Amino acid sequence: MDTISNKNYRGERPLFGSHDLILDNITIIDGESGIKCCQNLECHHSKFYGKYPWWHVDKSLITDCYFAPESRSAIWYSNSMVMRDSVIDGPKFFREMKDLTLENVKINDADETFWKIDGLKIKNVELHEGTYPFMFSKNIFVDGLISDAKYVFQYCQNVEVHHAKITTKDSFWECNNITVYDSDLNGEYLAWHSKNIRLVRCHINGEQPLCYMDNVILEDCTFDTACDRAFEDCSNIKASIKGTLTNIKNPISGKIVADKIGSITINEYVKAPNNCEIIEKL
Repeated sequence: MDTISNKNYRGERPLFGSHDLILDNITIIDGESGIKCCQNLECHHSKFYGKYPWWHVDKSLITDCYFAPESRSAIWYSNSMVMRDSVIDGPKFFREMKDLTLENVKINDADETFWKIDGLKIKNVELHEGTYPFMFSKNIFVDGLISDAKYVFQYCQNVEVHHAKITTKDSFWECNNITVYDSDLNGEYLAWHSKNIRLVRCHINGEQPLCYMDNVILEDCTFDTACDRAFEDCSNIKASIKGTLTNIKNPISGKIVADKIGSITINEYVKAPNNCEIIEKL
């Protein structure tokens, strides 16, 4: 592979069509589409300021790079990519991609990031600000995530999450086949309208969690006192809860076991078959 080092580029498409190339300490100063329709690239210790700098690039490795706010919508339609040890300050990154891996990456404007990704692996990633990261993505594996972006994981399929701290509202909505281990899930309206959800050793905080769902499993989870009206209109529940759950409202079917339950609300709006078993152990 050839190497280009210590170069600055500007204007439109300066590296269009490049392949089998190592880029080291380059800067895309301005312009559009600095690296486009390329294949088999490595990029190290570089900075990107122009718009749309990395589109339609297959088989690439990016390490120790910086993407400025001006580099919005920077990486789209690019398959088989690995990014490590980088900082992103621009919005709307990573769209319409397959086989994307991120490790030790900090995204400071996560607005509309990770849309329609098929095959996403992230390890030790931070997401800050913005709305709707991970929209319409599938086949996701997460090990280490800190996120305060709004409305994370909506319309997602086949997601496995470990060691996450997610502070948001309306997370995991309209999702299917989600498993979350050893994580803090903070925010209102967790996982509404989703199915096949499994939470293992998670701590849940926020109003009205886990409602309008089908097939929800909780194993050794804990709830904050703010978690009222849990499990409303949920069917096929299998929940094992440590500590106290403040309030359960109108579950449809299944079994909920908790150390202690503050109150249970069953009113005329509960749906058939209305046979959920609720057990307080203490």
